[in-house]
Amino acid sequence: MQIQKTATALLLTTLLSTPAWAEKFTIDPAHTTITFKVQHMMISKVKGRFDKFEGSFDFDEKSQKLDNVVVKIQANSIDTNQSDRDKHLKSPDFLDVAKFPTIEFKSTKTEYESAKPEKVQAKLTIHGVTKDVTVDVDYNGAVTDPQGKRRVGFELETKLSRKDFGLVWNKAMETGGVLVGDEVEVDIQGEAILAGKAK
Repeated sequence: MQIQKTATALLLTTLLSTPAWAEKFTIDPAHTTITFKVQHMMISKVKGRFDKFEGSFDFDEKSQKLDNVVVKIQANSIDTNQSDRDKHLKSPDFLDVAKFPTIEFKSTKTEYESAKPEKVQAKLTIHGVTKDVTVDVDYNGAVTDPQGKRRVGFELETKLSRKDFGLVWNKAMETGGVLVGDEVEVDIQGEAILAGKAK
């Protein structure tokens, strides 16, 4: 009898701690954008994006449980619509893409509000430096597209200090202030396609 109770308790613990119907979704790069904004000369903000990336996550549409969010960005794909600036951002003054070719995001915990994913805590690695970050999440729902593929929509936002990741290059301005702001506003909007059952 005791063995049966123990087995039942273990089974319940497993069922409660692991989403029963979690499925793996892969980010669709054709319908996803990774963009950022940084203050320039204290008076405006320069926008940019990364064009090459991949990622996936485990998600249960019914319970909205989110787990195992992984995103890998090719640092060399940075694009601010100005070639000389992009070349500088890829140099050792900033991302040093030859030495640190990828930016990586790996979730560690998901926080929920009214059973919906609200924040994701993660390890973010930029320029070879890994820091804990918290990202705001908006789940925008799920649909089946005309090709019969199941899709989910999402938005992620966060703010980072570039200096936390060793990106400290700057220039003082004669009128006061600095050329490049420290805070980086990051925004990811997009879709992910059902790939199969989560492992």
